[in-house]
This record gives sequence, C-alpha cells and structure tokens, in this order.
Amino acid sequence: MRKTVLFLLLMASGCCLAQGAPTATNSAAIDRVLILEDSTMPLTTAEATLIIGPLTRINGVYAGDFKIKVFPYFFKNDMGRLAINISDKALAAADQGRTVSLTGTSTSTKNGIVRHIEIIATPKDRDHGTVSLWFMAGDQKMIFTPAYYFTNNAVTTANAPAHSRILETSLR
Repeated sequence: MRKTVLFLLLMASGCCLAQGAPTATNSAAIDRVLILEDSTMPLTTAEATLIIGPLTRINGVYAGDFKIKVFPYFFKNDMGRLAINISDKALAAADQGRTVSLTGTSTSTKNGIVRHIEIIATPKDRDHGTVSLWFMAGDQKMIFTPAYYFTNNAVTTANAPAHSRILETSLR
C-alpha cells in the first residue's frame, strides 16, 4: 500500500513538472497553425491577390500553399509552396509583441521559379498582427500586407479563410 501511495505521489509530481512554467521558446506557440489573410496589391493595369493556405511549422519553417491571382490577366496567375523561416527566438520575440524580420521562399509549381521573400511581422498581441512581405516578380516588386493570426487547431471549415470555404463549396 505504501509503495502504491509513493508511486502515485511521484507520478503526480512528475505530471506537475511536465505542466510547469512555459519555456523561453514557448512550445505552445511552436505548434500553432499560422493563418495569413488574403491580401491585394494594385498594379499598373491590373490587381494581384495573394492567397495563402494554412501554414504549419516543422523544424523552424512555416510552410503551406499559395496562389496569386492577377485580374484581369488570368494567364499570369501562379501557385506553389511557401516557406517562411521562423526560429524559436523570433517566435518568442513576436509572442512578446516585438516586430521581427523574417525571410522565406516561394516555389512556383507553374514554372519552378524560386523567389526570395522578405517579411516584417508586426504583432498586435500574442495571436494577431500584420505582416509586410515582398518579393520580385520579374522587374515588379510585389508588396503585400496581410493580417495574420495563430490558431491551436487544424483549420476547419468554420475557421478557414473565406477563399477556402468557397473552394470547398464549389467542389461539392
């Protein structure tokens, strides 16, 4: 009986240690899904809209799909994969409300072009903020400023961006 009580006490104390104070890197923040809202940029004779799907973090990189729609020049549309490098240190700084500079790449599935992306994230609070991201597309500097938010859940229809819900509805 005494061994059972001792075992239960040790288990309880181990459980409390595992749920103790958050670490400096804030492991909860590391596991969250990053959502960037759609963003539009005017061009000389057109308008470009950047649509980014949910981004998940693996080994310090938030990755997911992107689309660029150019109206009225649909033949200039593009799609592919987006990768944003966010170290634990940068993520912790953003969680504390500090502006962080990041880099990333986009890889087009249309033509295989890999573009370097510069990003400045400006948090409003731990879960929300805005980013300014820019890259070169030929001679044109493309600048988008979407809002972002983190979620702890995989994206569902209820909390997915509007473009995802529309796409899902049109596939039915």
